[in-house]
Amino acid sequence: MKTIRNKLISAIIASTATIGMTASATPVNETSQVAKAHELALVKKAMSGAHRSAKSKARDQYRHPAETLAFFGFRPDMTVVEITPGGGWYTEILAPALKGTGKLYGAHYPDTGEDNYYTRSRRNLEKKLASDMVFNEVELTDFDPKAGSDLAPAGTADLVLTFRNLHNWGEAGMAQVFKDAYKALKKGGVLGVVEHRMPASQPWQENQKSGYVPQALAVKYAQAAGFTLAATSEINANPKDTATHPKGVWTLPPSLALGEQDKAKYLAIGESDRMTLKFVK
Repeated sequence: MKTIRNKLISAIIASTATIGMTASATPVNETSQVAKAHELALVKKAMSGAHRSAKSKARDQYRHPAETLAFFGFRPDMTVVEITPGGGWYTEILAPALKGTGKLYGAHYPDTGEDNYYTRSRRNLEKKLASDMVFNEVELTDFDPKAGSDLAPAGTADLVLTFRNLHNWGEAGMAQVFKDAYKALKKGGVLGVVEHRMPASQPWQENQKSGYVPQALAVKYAQAAGFTLAATSEINANPKDTATHPKGVWTLPPSLALGEQDKAKYLAIGESDRMTLKFVK
């Protein structure tokens, strides 16, 4: 009897284990795919929203927001920090995608009360955020690339993003901002960087004012701050861009710094060649 009972128990355990394997393996994968599809749908919905102008939407072909955010692992339940949102181009997408389920901090230059670029930029962004309810959950923090900043409460962010900003900070600023991002992120959190890419053949010291940054330099300072380079992507690459233009990156659209001079030529090139880097804390 004891032998029969032991055989029955062994059979039940084996059967249960098999059922568990077949019942869990496929649904987990399917759940992941469903989640990714849902996240992409939310981003796409935000991209098509009425709060975005036709001018903003026209740049989607160059900035690839859906693909870029997917590469960085964006989810709508995340706490996200966008460093220096500028005019709010990415904020228009992040804010509605996170609204109600996540949190968005905009770490922007403070309003010093002086009539300068930083104050005007902050006030313009505040005006934009007040213009539509889609932005009413965005929280602004003060950002200073030289002195260091609390981009968000320490250890709370899942994702810190910076789009086309490194060239404004210089090497000392880059080093400091990456340290600030590291402090803001949870363990396992992601720092996503998109920046105009200087060709490795160009000397950095002679071309610092071009608006382009060597990819190796960005990696160097991120790693010095404690990050690990997890992945790179060519989502935002543009092989037509040689990075040798009369007025640097601003020669290209959307700035078109030369005005009508050679406009067709620069429109044909399109927006800049950009590195897309994913770092992990």
